[in-house]
Amino acid sequence: MATEETGILTAWTQTVRAALLATALVLPSLATAQGFAGDYLAARQASFLGDFKAAAHYYGKALARDPGRPELLERAVLANISLGEVDRAGSYAERLAQDGYSSQIAQMALVARDARGEAYGAIIKAIDDKRGLGPLADGLVKAWSQLGEGDMTSALVTFDEVAGIQGLAPFAAYHKAFALASVGDYEGAELILGGNQSSGMGSTRRGVMAHAEILSQLDRNADAVQLLNDSFGSNLDPGLEDLRTRLEGGETVPFTHVRSPRDGIAEVFYTVAGALASENNEDLTLLYAQMAEYLRNDHVDAILLSAEVLSKIGQYDQAIDTYAKVPQDNDAYHAAELGRAEALRASGDMDAAIGVLEDLAQSHGSMPVVHSTLGDYLRQDERYDEAVSAYTEGLSKVAEVGERHWFLFYARAISYERQDKWAEAEADFRKALDLNPEQPQVLNYLGYSLVEKQVKLDEALDMIERAVEARPNAGYIVDSLGWVLYRLGRYEEAVPHMERAAELMPIDPVVNDHLGDVYWAVGRQREAEFMWKRALSFVDWEDAAAEADPERIKRKIEVGLDQVLEEEGAPPLTLADDSAGN
Repeated sequence: MATEETGILTAWTQTVRAALLATALVLPSLATAQGFAGDYLAARQASFLGDFKAAAHYYGKALARDPGRPELLERAVLANISLGEVDRAGSYAERLAQDGYSSQIAQMALVARDARGEAYGAIIKAIDDKRGLGPLADGLVKAWSQLGEGDMTSALVTFDEVAGIQGLAPFAAYHKAFALASVGDYEGAELILGGNQSSGMGSTRRGVMAHAEILSQLDRNADAVQLLNDSFGSNLDPGLEDLRTRLEGGETVPFTHVRSPRDGIAEVFYTVAGALASENNEDLTLLYAQMAEYLRNDHVDAILLSAEVLSKIGQYDQAIDTYAKVPQDNDAYHAAELGRAEALRASGDMDAAIGVLEDLAQSHGSMPVVHSTLGDYLRQDERYDEAVSAYTEGLSKVAEVGERHWFLFYARAISYERQDKWAEAEADFRKALDLNPEQPQVLNYLGYSLVEKQVKLDEALDMIERAVEARPNAGYIVDSLGWVLYRLGRYEEAVPHMERAAELMPIDPVVNDHLGDVYWAVGRQREAEFMWKRALSFVDWEDAAAEADPERIKRKIEVGLDQVLEEEGAPPLTLADDSAGN
């Protein structure tokens, strides 16, 4: 986003945030009221946690006891919009307006409710009376409302006025193009989008698809196909692939992105939501995305954005329900199901997440990403054999293996390695490096594995040194460098690298254990024992990593590393010079 766009967006969001937080000042008086204090405090806590369903419920209960308290009404509006219950939010907002209170959040709900009812005159009056959405959206909503009143001339003038506001020209051009297309003026719309007046907004997936539809309406399908190819290359999702197929088949594709002024206002809400998302404003992004869906329940992009935000803020149940709104026959169904699976995984229900992906592999089995994601989840669930099968299936769906597919081979290699199928694992690691020769994760994992197997140590050292050069602040990679030097008997050289790894990952049991071994090898036995004890304190005893075996660490503390190595039948510690006969 351009600097001037960012400036106006930041100033506006600060204003809205201030409105959202203003009611915090009334806490003392509320706490003294009887009969609803518990409901109010429960609502505040739910709001703090982002649990909008509980917040809406408890604010509703509090308002049943004290229906005229404005700060409660405003917070109830906010909770209900975030929950997607905009009609209920509008009822609370109406009460605020009737009592003479000004609230930007409440005004948003009222404008959205009027837009849904196509009461465009009421919206224009509210905006003219400074009771609109704020500087980022008022002009655009007013222009669409004027179009809804049948006054295209005034609408175009208003779009141009918005374009004159610093930072808003791309927004205005984008919506002006959509407005022209919605009434059949495809030449005018193409003049704007083709001339790049909409700046980066026209290059979004949604903007490109709309532009392609407009070109098709102008009998320029070849140009539309070229636009898709230039914008996305061959990496097309189902929606883009379907659009390109229809264009290539000679079909005149209708303009579907905005079919009415109400759709246009929904697009304003979605546009603002997208801009806010780029600024990491999750709370406001959710408000605007929910409004967009409220006005147009088939606005799948808005649904996906809402669900993504909900998942990001940890509201997994609401996110799961939101993703589930996307119907199976929609081109974005796979994206919704991938998101739903991730929300289920993040909520701790890995079995359900895997089940969603297994079903998706049946319905959308031609998509490599479905199988690779299933493989990732199976690998995380330590179902390595099944993970290998999923990755293999995913690779079989790739038309042409290229550099970007290195991760599939890398992930499958890990799954093989965890099953002690080293020949297969090494082959996949090396294939991943063929595709992406300096990829630090692959260099580190393969190098570390060679070290642990005590084979090809010089090559392993070279790989890990390259990985460290690429990621000097990645503690696990720096640890690998120290560890390979230790395995090579170059103990003094290993010390600074292991100490650096411990600085980068101070509570990692494996790193602390390794540093203890290195200290022991250079004769710093007291420090070694300290590090082993430290490592032991960080071990998760229910899920201890094999490299940080707590029983082995305890034994090293009791008798020292030399004795443990002897008991294990392992070679004793030997300096590199000694092994070379020097």
